[in-house]
Amino acid sequence: MVEHTTATPIAEGTVPWPEELAREYTERGWWRGRSLGADLYEVADRRPAQVALVDGDVRFTSAELMARADALASRLVDGLGLRREDRIVVQLPNCWQFVVLTLACLRAGVVPVMALPAHRQAELAYLAEHSEAAALAVPGTLRGFDHQQMAAELAAASGTLRHVLVVGDDVVPGHSDLTVLCAPPEDAAAERARWDADQPGSRSVAVFLLSGGTTGLPKLIARTHDDYSYNARQSAAVCGFGPGTVYLVSLPASHNFPLACPGILGALLAGGRVVTLDSPEAERAFATIAAEGVTATAAVPAVAQRWLAHAAEAGAGQVASLEVLQVGGARLADEVARRVRPVLGATLQQVFGMAEGLLNYTRLDDPEDVVCTTQGRPMSEGDEVRIVDPDDRDLPDDVAGALLTRGPYTPRGYYRAPEQNARAFTPDGWYRSGDVVRRRPDGNLVVEGRDKDMINRGGEKISAEEVENVVYTLPEVAQVAAVAMPDPDLGERVCVYAVLEPGAALTLDAVRAAFADVGVARFKWPDRLELVGELATTKVGKIDKKALREDLRVRLAAHPEEDD
Repeated sequence: MVEHTTATPIAEGTVPWPEELAREYTERGWWRGRSLGADLYEVADRRPAQVALVDGDVRFTSAELMARADALASRLVDGLGLRREDRIVVQLPNCWQFVVLTLACLRAGVVPVMALPAHRQAELAYLAEHSEAAALAVPGTLRGFDHQQMAAELAAASGTLRHVLVVGDDVVPGHSDLTVLCAPPEDAAAERARWDADQPGSRSVAVFLLSGGTTGLPKLIARTHDDYSYNARQSAAVCGFGPGTVYLVSLPASHNFPLACPGILGALLAGGRVVTLDSPEAERAFATIAAEGVTATAAVPAVAQRWLAHAAEAGAGQVASLEVLQVGGARLADEVARRVRPVLGATLQQVFGMAEGLLNYTRLDDPEDVVCTTQGRPMSEGDEVRIVDPDDRDLPDDVAGALLTRGPYTPRGYYRAPEQNARAFTPDGWYRSGDVVRRRPDGNLVVEGRDKDMINRGGEKISAEEVENVVYTLPEVAQVAAVAMPDPDLGERVCVYAVLEPGAALTLDAVRAAFADVGVARFKWPDRLELVGELATTKVGKIDKKALREDLRVRLAAHPEEDD
């Protein structure tokens, strides 16, 4: 067992907003100066008996949900010895325990690091190390993979991980049963009084989200109670959420989109109900929408297309209650967007945003042309947006350029990442999103692509550099370049171009085996391998990804069957 070390205080790794802006955001009411848990309780107190969370047969009222969160907060602190600002890597599927754990962390000031169920050893080891996490929450077994065993191996090798929390039937000795820890309190009033009197500061970090960054493994985005509460509340207002909202979360709940845009937190802060489902598979999603009277949900384009196909085949009667279908995570094709209302009967709301902050929404009363051909406009009057050329000169409307932004819920830097911050943020606080957009005269943005080396596979952002680093571990490979491959269902898949050492041979299966060996999430594995004699380069000798993508387009047209 590795000897445990003391974690660095979070404040040493974060970049605060300038004090004058913090004062402005507070004066304008965007920042409330209190914890997210306090905001959630204020809403729950108005409707304590209303059902707030549904997971299959499990149903909690607002009062029951908050009481379990407070009880879990006490057990994390008293039973496991977690302290304020300790970090816990959360790798759970969509389930009621995920929601209770998240709320408990918000109450106790323990900071969740939102991992994905698809992550494996490589990603989780990095997240635990970089965040200096004290605990890891996992499912026991999920889709045939033993997460509990992986967690045990990670904890044994970590200098900071002291606890493994498990959601499952067979929790091994030495691990903590999270479902048991989430039991109701003996004295709900006493538990509430404890945490009401000991709340985390509003400018302290509430949650760490993951970036979809281009430089290898994801960066950590520190979202504070002030800014993340505003993120969720303002999203809920723009999206028309209220006490009658029934929100289905079927995308991975640890993503910013289904967590707080408006997502789980926005629905709860609006007094609505959250329904969890561990998969957006059309047949199950439609049945759940029908059973629970779901009024709003979020999807990525690939999911939306599958739902449209299912409705075209089986009918849309089961989704009659659905009022709003949000689609984001990747650009939705205009022709697909135009089918949503006629086929599903719901209002489409396009969402373009980032875990780093800025959120753009089409509005529910926008004309159909705006809804179907744009990705919306900023949700807050405090959002600042610039669209610039390669020299950072501002561009006029209808001219595509790089998107820069700052505002009351866009942090000023990544956590413990000074080199990345120097590249991703300007000295005066503008975040370089990596998106190429054009702004129409009406203020709505149209996403044209990315200026960073990123692959967007069904809404999951994959760093080309991370893929290349794994392929370079193969002795057969002399040079490699990963590029986005167009895909009608997922938007993009991963294609690897490789130059081999003299006399070497390599197959796609062998490349994938390398990814499996180092424990990389399955969605990052290459879908196609192209062996070439040399890689195209620019005039200054850099690998020319644009030329490779054009070459791939030609190859796909000639031999589409070669990809997986």
